[in-house]
Amino acid sequence: MKFSSIIVEDLQTAADFLRKYCEKSGIVDVEGHFLNAEDALVYLSENLVDLIFLDVEMPGASGFELMDRLVYTPQVILTTSKTEYAYDAFQYNVTDYLKKPFTYQRFLEAVQKVEKKKLEDDSSAGNDHIFIKSDGKLIRLQNDDILYIESMGDYVKFITAGKKYITHNTIKNLETKVDPVRFMKVHRSYIVNLSRIDDIQENTLYIMGSMIPISKAHKSRVLQKINVI
Repeated sequence: MKFSSIIVEDLQTAADFLRKYCEKSGIVDVEGHFLNAEDALVYLSENLVDLIFLDVEMPGASGFELMDRLVYTPQVILTTSKTEYAYDAFQYNVTDYLKKPFTYQRFLEAVQKVEKKKLEDDSSAGNDHIFIKSDGKLIRLQNDDILYIESMGDYVKFITAGKKYITHNTIKNLETKVDPVRFMKVHRSYIVNLSRIDDIQENTLYIMGSMIPISKAHKSRVLQKINVI
């Protein structure tokens, strides 16, 4: 299994070490190196990668701001010389956290986590249901019954035709859990069931009468997914 990646790192020497480790591993292809988040986001708006090696502190936008603005969710390995970002890294559900300087062995451990997560995601894709915890019990929801998922801060709301379910979770985390064939993040606060979209007008889509915004960054991918001709 090989992974496509980019390096977002403002220090050339650090990026060179990472590239060398990737080449040595034989399983990570580096498709680009960017010195800042803005240039990386331009590339990522038009190209899909499996993995981002991401520094936290850079000129301009930080690594966390880059993740906030991503239009899809590749795996992320944070690379930083500080430990104080560990809690934020956990909140962003990154795959691993490499503290500089790190050894080749530690790098391999991080890549192995990427492999493991990819296998888990692949094995869960295609399931026709998900379980959520709501009102103190586990509830099985069929994918086809879910119209969309809406963020409510530290909670999310699952909307079906007949009922709404509120559970403690985040859109960012759910984006990696739901079936990517059926569901797609269309806005920082919404994931929709692509098969339940009734209409799209400008930057708004409609599902059973509900109006859901589409961010400009996501709209082209939504149109591609639903095969607009």
